[in-house]
Parts: sequence; C-alpha cells; structure tokens
Amino acid sequence: MSITQFKDTLNAHLPDSSPVAAPLGEPIAVASTLSVERNDGVETGIWQCTPGRWRRQITAQEFCHFIQGRCTFTPDDGETLHIQAGDALMLPANSTGIWDIQETVRKTYVLML
Repeated sequence: MSITQFKDTLNAHLPDSSPVAAPLGEPIAVASTLSVERNDGVETGIWQCTPGRWRRQITAQEFCHFIQGRCTFTPDDGETLHIQAGDALMLPANSTGIWDIQETVRKTYVLML
C-alpha cells in the first residue's frame, strides 16, 4: 500500500498551469494542479483556479474540499451551489454544469475514475 500525503495544501507550489478546457467568456480561468494517479483508478491532488466561467468536463465521481476562495457551481439539472473556503462537495459521475469562480479557489480532491 502506498500512502499519498500533500503537506501544507494551502501554500503548496502547483507546477502545472493552463487555461480551462471549455471557457465561457472573459476572463479565461487558469487552473493549476499537483496530483498523483494511482493504479487502482483513483487520482488525488490539489487544484487551484483563477476567476472565470467554464463548463465542467470531468466525468469521474469527485470529492473535493475547498480551502481557499469563493465560487458557484450550477449543475445542468439543478440549483446553483454557493461554495467558499471550508466547504466540501461530492459530485456524482457525469455531473455537468457551469463553474463560476469569483475569487481564486484552491481545493483538495479525489477522483474515482
């Protein structure tokens, strides 16, 4: 068994940075990720994103805990969720909708692929 530990998740350096895949207008959000993908279909990491709006493209089930910032997520088939530092979400597989980041967010996450 291999244990994955991320130290000081609020301040950890995130090496990868790129524009989100499906932006909706300006500004175009830029996301950064530090992650580990295990051979059992689980990925975990730290993710940060600057302000902007885009469509969620991930089809995996995801648990995430927000440690910084403020945003909303509006599922295609539901009401807008208002999210801020300290909140946690469990997104079912194939959850689609619109992310709207108002203040740079950082979260830890687990994807069940």
